[in-house]
Amino acid sequence: MQVERLHLPAVVRLTPRRFSDDRGWFSETYNQRAIDEALGSEVRFVQDNHSRSAKGVLRGLHYQLPPHAQGKLVRVLRGAVLDVAVDIRRSSATFGQWVAVELTEENQAQLWIPAGFAHGFLSLVDGTEVLYKTTDFWVSAAERSIRWDDPDLALPWPKGLEPRLAPKDATAPLLSSAEVFL
Repeated sequence: MQVERLHLPAVVRLTPRRFSDDRGWFSETYNQRAIDEALGSEVRFVQDNHSRSAKGVLRGLHYQLPPHAQGKLVRVLRGAVLDVAVDIRRSSATFGQWVAVELTEENQAQLWIPAGFAHGFLSLVDGTEVLYKTTDFWVSAAERSIRWDDPDLALPWPKGLEPRLAPKDATAPLLSSAEVFL
């Protein structure tokens, strides 16, 4: 597995090796030992989430507060997304900074987003399927969102984007007024 620490070193791109021949290809997309080694600590996943989105659907920026904070390992099974992670730990030197990565079925890259980061993605093609593992269960009372178009974040969404949003995402607060990690 290829491991790449990104601009925010807590966020890691993991790319499994692919073995191809005339029959197709094989890839080991998840191996607990390899993940733990790549991240430098043990990670325990408790839930898988799978979504299918039309082109232009934007999901996020979502996170859960402690004691139900979630780390996420995100991958695209079909299609392509622009995947974004924002540091929302007020005590962090990188608070408010972000990483954006294109995840596609072709590149098979996965993105590790630790607890303390908001996560969102934009579907770049119709029928995009995203699968992600989480380190804690979904808890409605702990769930929060930040506005996808917060001008202070200046996320790299495509120009002229009019995304399709869930009502909770359309009315999410800006980072400056959101309840975040200490």
